[in-house]
Amino acid sequence: MDSGGDLASLRAERDLYRKLLELASRDEPDVFLREALSLVLQVSAAKRGYIELRDGAAPNDAPWWIAEGFSENDLAEVRAAISSGVIAEALATGRTISTASAVADPRFESLESVKANRIEAVLCAPIGADPPIGVLYLQDREQAGPFSEDDRVRAEVFAHHLAPLVDRLLLRRRARESVDATLPYRSLLKVESLAGRSEAIARVLREMSVVAPRRVTILLTGPSGTGKTQLARLIHENGPRAGKPFVELNCATLPEPLVESELFGAMPGAHSTATRRIEGKVAAAEGGTLFLDEIGELPLGAQSKLLQLLQSLEYFPLGATKALRADVRVIAATNVDLRLAVERRTFREDLLYRLQIVPIRVPALASRREDIRDLLELFCARSCDAHGIGPLTISPGAIRAAETTDWPGNVRQLENAVEAAVIRAAGEGATQIERGHMFTDDAASDGEHQETFQAATRRFQAQLLKRALEDTGWNILETARRLDVTRSHVYNLIRAHGLERAGEREF
Repeated sequence: MDSGGDLASLRAERDLYRKLLELASRDEPDVFLREALSLVLQVSAAKRGYIELRDGAAPNDAPWWIAEGFSENDLAEVRAAISSGVIAEALATGRTISTASAVADPRFESLESVKANRIEAVLCAPIGADPPIGVLYLQDREQAGPFSEDDRVRAEVFAHHLAPLVDRLLLRRRARESVDATLPYRSLLKVESLAGRSEAIARVLREMSVVAPRRVTILLTGPSGTGKTQLARLIHENGPRAGKPFVELNCATLPEPLVESELFGAMPGAHSTATRRIEGKVAAAEGGTLFLDEIGELPLGAQSKLLQLLQSLEYFPLGATKALRADVRVIAATNVDLRLAVERRTFREDLLYRLQIVPIRVPALASRREDIRDLLELFCARSCDAHGIGPLTISPGAIRAAETTDWPGNVRQLENAVEAAVIRAAGEGATQIERGHMFTDDAASDGEHQETFQAATRRFQAQLLKRALEDTGWNILETARRLDVTRSHVYNLIRAHGLERAGEREF
């Protein structure tokens, strides 16, 4: 071993890192990138260089880019090559691409930009991983010939050290400029337990801020697992009844003969199990809020009594001859179409009108994917605390996989998946939740296991993406257009499903 050579290499890497740290004191990413690019051009003796970085959390996934040594026309072609060719290879595979002559390389010789400009030596390294957050592209050397192995090492060292520094700058920028659509309403409400910053959640909070202070009856609609119970409790906690009881009754969990007794109470002897006076949920919620979940499952007999309660604030316990007064606010929730239930005569139309004075639609997770990262962090912290596990972080790969996964069970399914992942990670002694901790479907594919809906969806998604990539020759821009998704989402899907271009392992 050449200890002198190793020592010189370590010193060179140290010096490069020190210079990058000095540059990272700049507050603006564009200033930092310009000076960082000049530095890497100097150490690699490249004539031309280009850096592009993408902040996946930024609105519209807008990129930062900087170039040196290119004419305007050349730069336009380089930027167009983000979706195909050398740069696309580096971004999609997460590996450095090096070629002595792009114009003579079978992988790139057919590209119009390569042929038109007779591009020779190229070195392209991804910045960051799982997936890459950007790319470093170097073209042509000051002296004729290909980039050396030392140049490759320097470029990879540069990209390796650049990634965390860029992350730090992006965090600063997000802190200053990130748009949280819920902020105007969070300042008015106590909703710390409600994660998310999307427009969809902002709309819910806006409606909540209007109805919470008032006694008006509310109907929460939306798919199962979206968090309607949590929202009902938050409405209660942000209203004048906050210090009073919040009583919940799931109308689908009780046998029909017991529903009225459970809801309105019963006098002694009213039925076979009423050996003494039974206090119902309405009485238990006196002065507070009564939350009726799965209201569509309420039997017709109980529906008529509930209608009377909403109209007159009076009700009759089973077996009673005198009406009782009630001071309760009613919030109902359902995941079924009550209008269709009215048409089928399983739900009273007059009760529907009385319930939906103020309807609030709780969005499915599919319509608020930008909230998944916040939800993951909340559920991870909550599960660690519940199980007495030291704090865990969630890897970028696990986050990307969660963001590209369909969650038919919505927020509830995501929370359960995170809790299971926390337990698995802790059992392995890991300090970070990886994709494999959250998604075990692929490992359970033998004949004894029936494929889950989620696993089938992920398999179909991977097959569709792979077919589109192959049909377009791995042209990311064209693939994104065909699938009607953003280019950055295509990159996320490639990494999430572990797809690789055929033959890439040979290079």
